[in-house]
Amino acid sequence: MKHILIILSLLSAGAINTFAQQAAPDSQKYNFTVADCINYAYQHQHDVKNANLDVESAGYHVKEVLGQGYPQITGSASFQDYLKTPSIIFPDFISGPIYNVLNQQQVKNSSTGEVISATPPPSNTKPQSISLYQTYNSGLGLNINQILFDPSYIVGLQGRKTYKQLYERSYTRTKIDAAVNVTKAYYQVLVSVEQLKLLQANIDQLKQQVDETVARNKQGFVEKIDVDRITLQYNTLITNRENTIRSLALNYEMLKFQMGMPIENQLNIKNKLEDIQLNAGLADAINDTAVYHNRIEYGLLETQKQLNEYDLKLKKGQFLPKLTASASYAPSYQNDSFSKLYGTDYASSFVALSLSVPIFTGFQHLNQYKQSKITVLKSENDLYNMKNNISLEVAKSRVSYINGLQTLNDQKKNIALAAEVLRVAKIKYEQGVGSSIEVTQAQTDLQQADNTYIQGLYDALVSKVDLDKAYGRVQ
Repeated sequence: MKHILIILSLLSAGAINTFAQQAAPDSQKYNFTVADCINYAYQHQHDVKNANLDVESAGYHVKEVLGQGYPQITGSASFQDYLKTPSIIFPDFISGPIYNVLNQQQVKNSSTGEVISATPPPSNTKPQSISLYQTYNSGLGLNINQILFDPSYIVGLQGRKTYKQLYERSYTRTKIDAAVNVTKAYYQVLVSVEQLKLLQANIDQLKQQVDETVARNKQGFVEKIDVDRITLQYNTLITNRENTIRSLALNYEMLKFQMGMPIENQLNIKNKLEDIQLNAGLADAINDTAVYHNRIEYGLLETQKQLNEYDLKLKKGQFLPKLTASASYAPSYQNDSFSKLYGTDYASSFVALSLSVPIFTGFQHLNQYKQSKITVLKSENDLYNMKNNISLEVAKSRVSYINGLQTLNDQKKNIALAAEVLRVAKIKYEQGVGSSIEVTQAQTDLQQADNTYIQGLYDALVSKVDLDKAYGRVQ
């Protein structure tokens, strides 16, 4: 009978698996262990992919910082065609002196015979319009700028590796979170499968009992109420199984979501509960006061503190001068004829040094420096608090894991006891020394023990994942 029940349970589990997937005929199929699921998530999970892109972007930002120290070369070109050249208005500053000289020399007007007056007539003193532009103008230019000394650039070079490290560690943290979430979702599927096996075993056992009770009722040995009572239990188990099947399908969807796998793909799990090591040795007291160094969260805060220290250097560098060099070459072309425009060039060129020395900025730089110094102090406080937080998390996860194991072991014993009580109650009932109520109660106790075992199993598995994460074993 035990072998038959096991075979029926396995067949039922296989049917449940098929129901849970319900994949489209052309969808991809995967048969994964928990490690396979985690590796798949590293390649496809949304947050992991974005974190990886952030690392790539940080690399380009580092190259951008390096590029600021290279010569900055720009070119320019221009062309102008004056449809009407601009004019400049000049006042008549020549006629006055000329008429004054003529008057002093007693020069006479040939028309009137009179000596020319020292004051020119108004008609000769109007402003004159003069154009100094050619119709066609063109220019070319080449400019080069080079940083010779800039404290902000030097600090940027020093901090470029730390800046990229921040995103690399953030990427690692995202992968760890994905691994934890995928593992918990995988374990939830395993627990649901185990729950279905227990339900199916109870259903098979209770179905046999229902058939026997119905037969005995027809023979007049048991009352109709006994049949109704046991049928009620059987129907409840059937409903629980159907609900669990639907929950299992949802758990598969959740697992695929955590992995970043399309929901329409078919996923089968290869691991079994027997493959998972649940032993108290994992929670042995490891009095390592430096366990926080294994945690990526602490490493992230260390990197952030280093960046804050570089920012402090940057603020300090604002008190230092900046020196830049530049050079330019710019030929220009002018002519009233377009065909002769580029015949002759009028070039100009220069080289220059520019020194910028901060003398007084209204104490802005000083106050910015003090703010950055406070930020560094806050980073040190964050590191200290993270050490305490990790120590507390390790202690909590260790206690939760030990409690979970203890509860799980107790529930296993309770299932065995409940099964034994049910066996004895059925024998007594069959021999006429026990009541159907006693059998029904024993069956209910077994179902309750199964449910409590399933919850304890999931809690133990989750506490194991949390323990591994607390000790920094998930990488």
